[in-house]
Amino acid sequence: MTMFGIHASHEQIHPADLLRAVVRAEEAGFDAAMSSDHFSPWSSRQGQSGFAWSWLGAALQATSLPFGVVNAPGQRYHPAIIAQAIGTLAAMYPGRFWAALGTGEASNEHITGQGWPRKEIRNARLRECVDVIRALLDGEEVSHDGLVTVDRARLWTRPEQPPALVGAAVSESTARWCAEWADGLITVNAPPARLRRMIDAYRDAGGRGRLALQVHLSWAPDRDEAARIAYEQWRSNVFDPPVCWDLELTDHFDTVSAAVPPDRVAEVVNISEDLGRHTQWLREYVELGFDEIYLHHVGQEQDAFIDAFGAKVLPELKSSGVEVATTDHRRA
Repeated sequence: MTMFGIHASHEQIHPADLLRAVVRAEEAGFDAAMSSDHFSPWSSRQGQSGFAWSWLGAALQATSLPFGVVNAPGQRYHPAIIAQAIGTLAAMYPGRFWAALGTGEASNEHITGQGWPRKEIRNARLRECVDVIRALLDGEEVSHDGLVTVDRARLWTRPEQPPALVGAAVSESTARWCAEWADGLITVNAPPARLRRMIDAYRDAGGRGRLALQVHLSWAPDRDEAARIAYEQWRSNVFDPPVCWDLELTDHFDTVSAAVPPDRVAEVVNISEDLGRHTQWLREYVELGFDEIYLHHVGQEQDAFIDAFGAKVLPELKSSGVEVATTDHRRA
């Protein structure tokens, strides 16, 4: 049973408009949402970057949707603070909140002035953060000395059941590593063969829990307009690691993406004016075994996308045997 949700992109949309969008999405038939959590957008054209944790409280109150957030503890955020944020939202909205944890990007983390560690150090730091967060959510008093330092921390407000801590991965090696600690896996759309390898890497390493996919797409009634939206908003997001991890400023992203060709954007964004083609893409992801699929229309105007997909795409998926339903996001 696959659940379809909407992705809330704080880097592109003012938080007040984004709140209205998720309310509209629930009314249109979407049954879940996930949120980004960045300090900076990837381009000056995107132009926003609201604070996800303030917004999540409002979004959970304004809807009945389950929500997730992708977070990078360890540098910009101390893991005890993230544990407190997770614990409070999960206590207020039982069964409706989960967090995906990753190693982050320099564009967000450089603001602390601490320098940007090598990938293997970031991995080790995240692993420490996961253990700290999980122990705090389990009610333990935590002291820790390592790549992060914690002194006698204890959460006084906790949910009855800790929510899922999901691994965020864009490579097979990271997916395999996430299997050591994660309650599920989330990744982004890619060619089916690559996604199949990611899933296999996670499952073969013993990975448990649900599989989630964030799908970047661009839809408009006109093909040229859909392509224009994708190119204008998402050409700074086409770079593979380590480039996307290591650039620090929007100026850097805008400079390196100045000569990106439109067909390169089409490799990472599903672009079509045809709602049937978008439905077909989504069916292919379902067939790969994803339990949750979050749709991210990369345009800044969300209403037409929400209304069209709610009226045509989600009902078509449901009528063809792909069930759209809510789920419980507490720890598997």
